[in-house]
Amino acid sequence: MIYRFVSWNVNGIRAIARKGALKWIDKEKVDILALQEIKATKEQIPKNIFDKKFNFLQVSSALIPGRSGVALFSDIEPVFTSDLSEVDILEEGRINEFHFSIKEHKIAFFNVYFPNGQMSEERLAHKLKFYDKFLDYCQKLKIEGKSIIICGDVNTAHTKIDLKRPKPNEKTSGFLPIERAWLDRFISSGYIDTFRYINGNIKDKYTWWSYKFNARKTNAGWRIDYFFVSNDLKENIKNATIKEDIQGSDHCPVTLEIEL
Repeated sequence: MIYRFVSWNVNGIRAIARKGALKWIDKEKVDILALQEIKATKEQIPKNIFDKKFNFLQVSSALIPGRSGVALFSDIEPVFTSDLSEVDILEEGRINEFHFSIKEHKIAFFNVYFPNGQMSEERLAHKLKFYDKFLDYCQKLKIEGKSIIICGDVNTAHTKIDLKRPKPNEKTSGFLPIERAWLDRFISSGYIDTFRYINGNIKDKYTWWSYKFNARKTNAGWRIDYFFVSNDLKENIKNATIKEDIQGSDHCPVTLEIEL
């Protein structure tokens, strides 16, 4: 059976609900919907964001109200969930950890809003530490026999074709050599960038555009939202897309279809 997962940084779930920008979900086959930067608690999520009734909702909210936050809607029954506090040590509401089993597959699914490093050297250091702790945890799960699926806003463009203007941004957090090197290490540790696996080195495909300078209209964007899977799921990948036609946030949704 083919399962379809959708990931989207909505940049405020209450704001996006007022725009009706999640109503498209009602017309889609979606088994897991993973949202980042919801900026809300579970109780604050509007009831009318879409009509579809998912069987399960997991929310991780920031300790400071109105910041970060992730939400995972699922029709797949979990066998284990957590907010992975040993990685999200500042309690910023950055991770949904969601384990499920289908046939012989034992899956650890992660919806992650990775930190942004642009505010200060301290935040960049926190971002890199978060990266390392998260990779270590995933590697531990792989040793235990889990397959891994990771989605979310990674806040780093990997290669020069993953942003419109690579040269002017080489000293900007989100495209620093040290951040890109971590993505190299992450992938070499046994993970697949599913969009590149399906679409190759296609150019001008982005998932985030600044609200400034008409960036979306001119497609001056960055590809910083991803679906990764562990190498053992390589043959299960059926499709991976960027839905740049969906409006409502400064990001657009990304999707993964996988056969399990």
